[in-house]
Order: sequence, then C-alpha cells, then structure tokens
Amino acid sequence: MDAGATVTIGDRTYRLGDEERFTFGRSDECTVCLNPEDSGISRLAGSIERDGGSWWLLNRSSLRPLGVVDELGFRSVLPPGRRLAVETPVRVVVDGSQSSHTLLVQVPRLAPATDPADMPIGSTTSIGEGVLVNEADRLAMVALFAGYLEDPPRHDPHPKSYAAAAARLGWPRATLVERIECLCTRLTNAGVPNLMGWNALANLAEYALTTGLVTKDDLRLLRR
Repeated sequence: MDAGATVTIGDRTYRLGDEERFTFGRSDECTVCLNPEDSGISRLAGSIERDGGSWWLLNRSSLRPLGVVDELGFRSVLPPGRRLAVETPVRVVVDGSQSSHTLLVQVPRLAPATDPADMPIGSTTSIGEGVLVNEADRLAMVALFAGYLEDPPRHDPHPKSYAAAAARLGWPRATLVERIECLCTRLTNAGVPNLMGWNALANLAEYALTTGLVTKDDLRLLRR
C-alpha cells in the first residue's frame, strides 16, 4: 500500500497524501457528496486527515454520530465532535434518512513500537488453548456470528438467533444449541470467562472473533 491512506466508497478509491484532508457529507463542497437530497446526513459529516504522525477519523457533525466497524466486525459509535485514530482498516457508516453510506478507510500498518527481541521472556497467555474446535463447531459459530463478518449494509454486530442460524444450516435448532453449549462448557473449563449466562453468545462472539476462531473467510462455509 502507498504511504498515504486510501478511502474507498463504492467503486471509487481516493489516495490521500500526508497533507490532504478527505471530507464527506451532504454538501457538494465535500470531497465526496454522499447525497445532497438526504437531510439526515450532516452537510459536513466527517473527515479523514493526518495529525501528529497518525491518521484520524473526525466526526464533524454537531448532531449525528458515525458508525465505525473495525476489521474484526465489531461496531462502535463515534459521537459528534470526537475523533478516532485509524490504525487498522475500518468501515465508516453514515446513516441518513433515505439510505446508509459506507466508506472503507485503510492506512499503512505501523511498525511494532517494540523490537520482539526486547519483549519480556515468560509464558504466554493461553486461556482457551488446547480446546478442540472442530469444523462443525466452527460452522455453528459462523452461522450465529455471520452478521459481524458481513460488509455493510448486511453487517449486523449481534448474534443471530439459534432458530435463524439453525435454519441457515439446515440443522434442528436443538442440535445447534447443544453444540454451542458444549463448546462454551469446554472453553469455560479451559479458563475463558463469561461464556455462561444470558450474554454468553455475545461473549462467545467476542472471543471467537478476537482470537481468530472464525474469520471473514469462513463465510464461504455458508455458501457451500
């Protein structure tokens, strides 16, 4: 990738130099005018620019938040007037009254601040390691957590219901529930926290996505 950032919206890609500011919103004075007729989008919704050696996403609106989807599929909200350092690829979601718009922002990867040779010597964290996760377990998780992995507008950072995921797989609901509950039990016994109780599925999604148990590439399993 070039030294600067890139912003992709639809089939258009913009390459930014260090001194460039990329703006987006309803106004035709922005670098990209998203929709001049959509009053749900701020005239100047946001910008991407470099400051202090880092690339930043700034919410330039006084009223409307921006959605930010990280490379693992987790969505957060950037409130009006706030900014966020962009260090990995993110998708910026601008919700309007008529439709939503998504911008993919990519920046050069930073070199590690610490030389691996200088890292402390000791045992690594191994919570959950050694738990066998087979292909059926992975398929079950992909069906439940597909929304995290899909690109906007299909992105939905919440677990699917057991019924919806089972229907997509063509499994009985009880089979899917039993498989996930057994997996949660094995991971809990191996030291992974918060996989029991009312929020177990959301916590399992966070664990599976951040550890790479399931990735965007696994969506292909649902298309067989």
